[in-house]
Amino acid sequence: MPATSVIGLQWGDEAKGKIVDLLTESHQIVVRYQGGNNAGHTVKFDGRTYKLSLLPTGILQSHVTSVIAPGVVVNPLALLKELDGLAAGGHECAHRLMVSDRAHVICPWHMLEEAALEKARGAAAIGTTMRGIGTCYRDKVGRSHAIRIGDLVNTDAFVAKVREIVPFKQRILNALDPDVAQMNPDQIIAEYAAAADRIRPMAADTTSYLLDALEQQKWILFEGAQGSLLDVDHGTFPYVTSSNSSGCGIHSGSGVPEREIVRMIGVAKAYTTRVGGGPFPSELDNEIGQRIRIAGNEFGTVTGRPRRCGWFDAVATRYSARISGVDSVTIALLDVLSGFDELFICEAYNINGKITQSLPSRCEDLAAAKPVLRKVQGWKEDITGITEFSLLPENAQQYCRIIEALIGKPVEFVSVGPDRSQTIRMTL
Repeated sequence: MPATSVIGLQWGDEAKGKIVDLLTESHQIVVRYQGGNNAGHTVKFDGRTYKLSLLPTGILQSHVTSVIAPGVVVNPLALLKELDGLAAGGHECAHRLMVSDRAHVICPWHMLEEAALEKARGAAAIGTTMRGIGTCYRDKVGRSHAIRIGDLVNTDAFVAKVREIVPFKQRILNALDPDVAQMNPDQIIAEYAAAADRIRPMAADTTSYLLDALEQQKWILFEGAQGSLLDVDHGTFPYVTSSNSSGCGIHSGSGVPEREIVRMIGVAKAYTTRVGGGPFPSELDNEIGQRIRIAGNEFGTVTGRPRRCGWFDAVATRYSARISGVDSVTIALLDVLSGFDELFICEAYNINGKITQSLPSRCEDLAAAKPVLRKVQGWKEDITGITEFSLLPENAQQYCRIIEALIGKPVEFVSVGPDRSQTIRMTL
């Protein structure tokens, strides 16, 4: 199986990083194919915890080539800050990182524009990370004011583009917010030119590299960022990210044909979380939700924002598993639910009196959805040291089997703690 993918099946933050880290040992290349430094991955490696955002999780493995593919939007300063942070911890990784020359560059005006737009939206703000991700993707689609890594590392091309773009963007920003900062093109050129000097050796045609690697039967692991329900085309629009964060984005984001991905693993928490705005039918805006938040340390890796918590939503997760075409499912953070007398799983929605097991396409309909809950008996035991599924409390096993049946995909991994060793692998 030369090509495998790990996909989040909820609204992101599903603990994909741990599964990617586990699988990286048996792969030679790890690819990040969409999103930007709005993603967050927590990885435990050699007894230490690392917070990664833009870099692929596989970057810590010395035998792996890490690839940032064309579908990613890259903040050069954020990229170098992450690399420098790893180097300070004893992990010099830049020599095994490739950055697509087709990937688009996040520039200072993208952050300013995003902040001004969110401010102008007021109560209707989407709740973005303010890292310029969406505004960079918008310029990518608009084409005329886009800068790619290939332009960044070509000094003359970059200087010409910045001098053309800054006056145009400043007029837009001034109209959106009269108090917005005034950009200095010379300062931007100098700052990004220094970054370009360091990134130039990493810049490459990663599409050709990956296609060659497939012909050579090298093992490639595709690492999704965010989650399928945040997919710009297939998620809970408009409360989504700006890229195809479901399995649908692998081909367009990497240039690798879809038929080459022979194994798709979906990851879902044993409960559900969401950051920012948007409907959340199974949300627990009460002491139970707070209990899950504290037990699961549900605060954003990138932003530190508290995540909204709720019961496991099988309707939304089944939808994600289907659109991403996953072969199996990982249930993460099962240990967080230990100690509850009873648990609930959302198995359907009641939308204006109609019961459905389908995720509605309109956000307004999802906002009107009331969860139809199935009660499941909880368990009191500490499960963080259990290494075999059969040794889990009977109620914990039953909980996983119900999720498996509702999603319609077999459970392959069950995570009962943050360390690699705290992962139960099922026999499929």
